[in-house]
Amino acid sequence: MTQMNADFSIKLAETADEIAAAQRLRYRVFVEEMGAQTNASNQAFGLESDGYDAYFDHLILQDNNLPQNDNVVGVYRLLRSEAAKTGLGFYSASEFKLDKIINCGRNAVELGRSCIDARYRGGTAMYFLLNGLAEYVEKNKIEILFGAASFHGTDIQTVAHGLSYLHYNHLAKNGLQVAAYGPNAIAMDIYDATKIDRVTALMQIPPLIKSYLRLGGTVGKGAYVDHAFNTIDICLVMDTAHMVQKYKNFYLRDTAA
Repeated sequence: MTQMNADFSIKLAETADEIAAAQRLRYRVFVEEMGAQTNASNQAFGLESDGYDAYFDHLILQDNNLPQNDNVVGVYRLLRSEAAKTGLGFYSASEFKLDKIINCGRNAVELGRSCIDARYRGGTAMYFLLNGLAEYVEKNKIEILFGAASFHGTDIQTVAHGLSYLHYNHLAKNGLQVAAYGPNAIAMDIYDATKIDRVTALMQIPPLIKSYLRLGGTVGKGAYVDHAFNTIDICLVMDTAHMVQKYKNFYLRDTAA
């Protein structure tokens, strides 16, 4: 466990109780707050879970002032390449063609289900989560980070400027460029580059996505409308060879500074 300060700790979940606490947070955020669909069993227990959970590492941010088994206020799901090969594969492979990442011969990790309790947004919680992610990347010698990141809702026009802006300004290079596929895949170049309102676009792009872009992250080609989860998903791709120093400088500095 890493003690971030007197109030917060960040660690990988080690027990069934800790994973359940992470799944309860995910239920509050994704199901109750964002309107995602889930099955009857999850509803009965107030959990957001699926068959992939057994293969992921669960990075949890804990508020040390809350009861031990109900103190998870931030979470990431992390699936390394070797775990994907022995399990169900990568979760986002149902929305994006990941061949270029899977076959690149480099150590990758899929990021998913990132969320923070509503009471802790806008403070230091995201900083602590990303700090924990940076330590995980270093420890496991991760070279590529990727995963679906979401716009809330499924109305394409409400985020059309944001999607178009990402397509023209942050598209991944061919070597690692993934692509959305299937009947729910949509093109992101909804507007011509000259028609994009930059201010509107930046307002539409969620803060988490903007954080990754500032670190040098890129996006795949096309987006995926996930009606069951009530989101429009893009695939973020980050190559540590191009961003590692920026990442270290920002996230591995003394948290008290």
